[in-house]
Amino acid sequence: MPGPKDLDPSVSPRALLGAELRHAREKAGLSQDALGQALFVSGSFIGQMESGTRRIQPDMARKLDEILDTKGFFERNCKAANKSKHPDHFADAAEAERIATAIRQYASQLIPGLLQTKAYAEAVFRAYHPTAPDEVIEDLVAARLERAHILDDPTTPLLWAILDEAVLRREVGGNAVMAEALRRVTHLARKHRIIVQVLPFGAGAHASMEGPLKLMEFDDAPPLSFIEGPSMGMLLDDPATVTRHTLMFNLLQAAALSPTESLALIESVAQDYEHGEQHP
Repeated sequence: MPGPKDLDPSVSPRALLGAELRHAREKAGLSQDALGQALFVSGSFIGQMESGTRRIQPDMARKLDEILDTKGFFERNCKAANKSKHPDHFADAAEAERIATAIRQYASQLIPGLLQTKAYAEAVFRAYHPTAPDEVIEDLVAARLERAHILDDPTTPLLWAILDEAVLRREVGGNAVMAEALRRVTHLARKHRIIVQVLPFGAGAHASMEGPLKLMEFDDAPPLSFIEGPSMGMLLDDPATVTRHTLMFNLLQAAALSPTESLALIESVAQDYEHGEQHP
């Protein structure tokens, strides 16, 4: 029997590939857990590939074709489905972010990407890539701003951001850029589109001293956490790890200023930037 036809890359290839995986798995009479055991991954990992949250990598695609007898379909099509406007280490997280119902994020150094302005994002990417051509920076900025469209929906996802005070004090792009960037954060908070807290320097040592943290929840899939470093990132679904990261975020919430106090501080710092004042 011939395998399924190749995908049309112009029509949500990752979602289509995930749907084909679900169809092939069910046709083979396998549960997500059973297929996961054969591939040495969790059942939730299979579910994430089926939903398009995780990309199907070439080595995994070859194994799927063997187990599901799909005549090389997944190996042929995974390349098109894996195309992303985002850096490779962030592509899966960006896709997960797009379908999440709730995002809880601690930002240790930078305004979160979903909340950045064009000028702020340009300054960040130029710092990352000081010798890159302008068109490369423009593409990176465009992809980052496109991500922010998930906030066009008035209620979903819930976005709860905890900003380290360093995020407010680190001058990225100059006074005008910082003032605009912080005003965007306060605008979204005042519209009740996001919840924002500031973790002040006075809080001292805290639960996420080692770096930023992002948690994502979904309607029909287990929660994920995402941790990142220089040019690397890990999307994690291990329940014990996600539970620990959730506790870390809860501890950060408890140590941070209240949303009302945080908003007042961010607006005060934005006003200082507008007046050209420097910050320690």
